[in-house]
Amino acid sequence: MPNNADKEKLQKLGVSSLLDLALLIPKSYENTYINQSPILNQYNTLHVKVLRSNWGPKALSLKLFSETWDEEIHGVIFSAKPYHRSLFKVGASLHVRGKIEWNQGKLSIIQPIVISQINTIVPKYKTTLQNRTVIALIKKYLSDESLKKEGLSEEEINILLSLHFPTPTQTIEFEKSGLSAKALHVVKFLEIYNYIKVLSKKKVDFKAKNILNSDESDFIQSLPFELTNDQKNAITDIKRDFNSIKSARRIVMGDVGSGKTIVILASVMMAYPRRAVLMAPTTILAKQLFEEAQKFLPKQVKSLLLVSKTSKKEDLNQYDFIIGTHALLHRKLPDFDLVMVDEQHRFGTKQRELINQLSIEEGKHPHFLQFSATPIPRTMSMIQSSLVNFSFIKETPFEKDIDTKIIRKADFKNLTEHIKEEMKEGRQIIVIYPLVEVSDVIEYQSIEESRAYWEKNYENVFVTYGADKNKEEILENFRDEGSILIATTLVEVGISLPNLSTIVIVGAERLGLATLHQLRGRVSRNGLKGYCFLYTNQNQSERLSEFSKTDNGFDIAELDLRYRKGGDVLGGIRQSGQKFEFYDMEEEILIEAKKRLGKL
Repeated sequence: MPNNADKEKLQKLGVSSLLDLALLIPKSYENTYINQSPILNQYNTLHVKVLRSNWGPKALSLKLFSETWDEEIHGVIFSAKPYHRSLFKVGASLHVRGKIEWNQGKLSIIQPIVISQINTIVPKYKTTLQNRTVIALIKKYLSDESLKKEGLSEEEINILLSLHFPTPTQTIEFEKSGLSAKALHVVKFLEIYNYIKVLSKKKVDFKAKNILNSDESDFIQSLPFELTNDQKNAITDIKRDFNSIKSARRIVMGDVGSGKTIVILASVMMAYPRRAVLMAPTTILAKQLFEEAQKFLPKQVKSLLLVSKTSKKEDLNQYDFIIGTHALLHRKLPDFDLVMVDEQHRFGTKQRELINQLSIEEGKHPHFLQFSATPIPRTMSMIQSSLVNFSFIKETPFEKDIDTKIIRKADFKNLTEHIKEEMKEGRQIIVIYPLVEVSDVIEYQSIEESRAYWEKNYENVFVTYGADKNKEEILENFRDEGSILIATTLVEVGISLPNLSTIVIVGAERLGLATLHQLRGRVSRNGLKGYCFLYTNQNQSERLSEFSKTDNGFDIAELDLRYRKGGDVLGGIRQSGQKFEFYDMEEEILIEAKKRLGKL
């Protein structure tokens, strides 16, 4: 165990485990072994005698002699300071280190530095502490024995120790080409292995308030359609969770239009007659879920829509299923055994936990399910599964038929003709703009600039955006009587528009692929022929081109991860601010790490 002084230093380095310390890989090495012969275009260490020292207006010019090499060497120090003159005085015998080059038929050394210690390898660490302090900590705590206790193999230990305590040949190799393929694999493995190990310790199981084992089969048989295999599998996963004495913590990920609502209602039936609560991010979404509950749940299951306008006098105790927005957090709710959050990524962690905390009794928790239509990559879910269980709904009840096309200014006339044809057929269209107001920074039109064109040339045009106080009413009116909706990305998740055939996304390259997929998912909800037009001023976009070739949300999540290099996708699991320096979301390495930790 580190003493208090070391603990403070390790804390400054952001090190909380031995593997954290081991993963502080040197950024470079200072090799002070004497070179027996010159290695050109590399840093060399040599013993020299100063033959001449001329102080010029811009630099200190030197003539040096190496007995080992039996060569005269020209040296130059730019922006020399007075101490350089005293160090490199004529007759001085010194050990120096610098880059050796061949210039104008003779050896030269640029910016030589005088070193006091020779025949050593000094790793250079880029940290907030002094280099010698980091070296001392690593020497003190990193050893064959301590790394064995962390579950590392002999080969991994040897490679890791060689990075911190290398030989001269190893450092030359490092300076030439960085980490070897084998060493890079080891540090990638170690990084994700360490991360999952730490994450696993954070997983806390709570006792469930009650086992929920009601039979949902009659409800499923009463439905006017057959469930997909993925829906059935998700329900089986949840049923297994509910029959455990541990409180369920599961995320159900379903692609856009995959039928997550039916899984929510089946969960309500498994809980009945015990009470279930569902929190949705918007009033529109809460209303839609309430309408689905009214439509499909048996009459004996009483549902309530609870939003900010719901009367405080309403007796909540008489309801079996309460569906609401964040307004749920501000009401005294009756006791419940199941809490669900829809579009969970739209809520902050605190809000999700607050709703879960409302019905804890004597340390026993309600079962907790989270639903999301924004798929994350399989690799990500495998990492997060150290904290929470996952179910995936990839199949959709209706085969989606959406053409995705990249368009530019020259295609605008064809676009308007398409819109007119769709309107003749009674279809609806959404046009998404990047901004509400004019901007000097963004080269695309805003809603403010474009709305006059749409309102002048087309009928039944509705306009709304995020800050619009009446947006929910406008969206509902559009659903019932509109032809064209001009909006910002607020429709990414929200109202169901069964008659929507076309979406046009202006400045599509500015949006993440997950957002583009959510927007595209607004069309063709019931098997209607759909069109998604990606308008861009870019001549070429490989990212948009790849996106247009697939409509599978999970494939797109992997694509998004590839283009973003994992950095900003990992927000959900990097709340501590940790970034992976080496590991780049390789699934094979992740599986290897999980197997080693017994997590597969």
